[in-house]
Amino acid sequence: MLHVLGSQQKVCDKTTRRQLLQAGGAGLLGLTVPRLLAAEEVQPLATRRAKSVIFLFLFGGPSQFETFDMKPDAPSDLRGPYSPIASRTPGLRICEHLPLTASVSDKFCVIRNMSHPVNSHQGGSYYIQTGHRPPSPESVVPTPGDRPSLGSLVEYLSQRSGSRVGQPLPHYFVVPNYLGRLHVGGHWRFPGEYAGWLGRPYDPMTTVVDKKNEQDNPYYRACSDAELTFQLQGQTNGGGLALDRSNRRQSLLGQFDAQRRVADQIDAYQDFDKLQRRALSLVTDGGINRTLDIRRESQKLRDRYGRNLFGQSTLMARRLVEAGVRFATVHWDQVDGYNWDSHRSNHYLEKYLLPGLDQALSALLIDLDDRGLLDETLVVCLGEMGRTPRPNKQWGRDHWSNLFPAIVAGGGIRGGTLYGKSDSTASAPDGTPTTPEDLAATIYHALGINPAIQVNDPLGRPTPLVTDGNPLVELFG
Repeated sequence: MLHVLGSQQKVCDKTTRRQLLQAGGAGLLGLTVPRLLAAEEVQPLATRRAKSVIFLFLFGGPSQFETFDMKPDAPSDLRGPYSPIASRTPGLRICEHLPLTASVSDKFCVIRNMSHPVNSHQGGSYYIQTGHRPPSPESVVPTPGDRPSLGSLVEYLSQRSGSRVGQPLPHYFVVPNYLGRLHVGGHWRFPGEYAGWLGRPYDPMTTVVDKKNEQDNPYYRACSDAELTFQLQGQTNGGGLALDRSNRRQSLLGQFDAQRRVADQIDAYQDFDKLQRRALSLVTDGGINRTLDIRRESQKLRDRYGRNLFGQSTLMARRLVEAGVRFATVHWDQVDGYNWDSHRSNHYLEKYLLPGLDQALSALLIDLDDRGLLDETLVVCLGEMGRTPRPNKQWGRDHWSNLFPAIVAGGGIRGGTLYGKSDSTASAPDGTPTTPEDLAATIYHALGINPAIQVNDPLGRPTPLVTDGNPLVELFG
């Protein structure tokens, strides 16, 4: 049994502000109080094209050859075993194992010249999700000194602009788990998705979905409703709260509800930080439970997305933005040795990876369009790198951050288009590359956020959201 405030203590017969801060900030949902009262001034949001972002992150690095930038005219020892198929986009060479996506290519743009020099998973993840180079290519874990993620800055700016008034949910969510939680060999935490020096109050709200055992890969198989709980990280015994051994009959939510009633009656509550107050409200509000209940979607629609973990998490992201979340990240995590980090046989690409992506991405674009949400939702889909032009002896491809594709759709993006080119062997951009800084600036631009906005770092130095990056304004209609 979890106990929120530990042993009951009173000062002058009142619950102290310190105790209330402990209730909201002791680790529940990853919230703490540092930097809540920071005094940075930020510019108001400009006219925006998109209200929200769904960020599909294919961790491990999908191959450009086997997805959206095929080279059928390249030598046979480079081009790979698959063939391109027709799509609704002139000039798009899309893989035969992405037929559903090909049928809706008029809804998205393919950026074919993404490039950066950080040829490692963790460093690349940091770079893609923050728009800033990692402190070191060997950055393997998040630290308090990291650059804030795009989602964390959207959360921060949304709070500062007052756009969260009346919004019970945080503006930044990560599903189905924090990146690395299902990693083979144990739970890892990969950098990039966190708030870094902004402070933990701007970390994402993260859900939890477990795998059955160490060898299990829920991205490859159908998941039952019993597995797809999408429980909030921090509502479990691992959330950082003390165990209550004195009252085993009172639930965690009951304790929070009781504390809310007490807090409403005391003067100290008037000074209670808004974020902490929202944390108390969140876990007692039935709205979040309804939003995270995937069973509320029709069986037909769930089938369309795919019953695997990526498909159902992508559907959950749509539910979140529909409920008001501004930045929802969906991770396809590196669960085993046969994932997007495809050093070995392409068998898993054609059997699981490509069909899973095909089903979820196409269903998301159709679903958003059917609901009238595509124009106001920017969809971004990519990995942190591509794969080597020359396959290895296991007919896999190794790390290659010098070139990889990205999909962007909705939020004013002109569908059925291509941006940038790669050379004849998909080794390098043909012309000026698109960098993670450019992608970050484009995402901010779509949301109506000026990438030149400055936020104070821990030393009080004004720091722009993006350095050396420019929005790809040509993408927008």
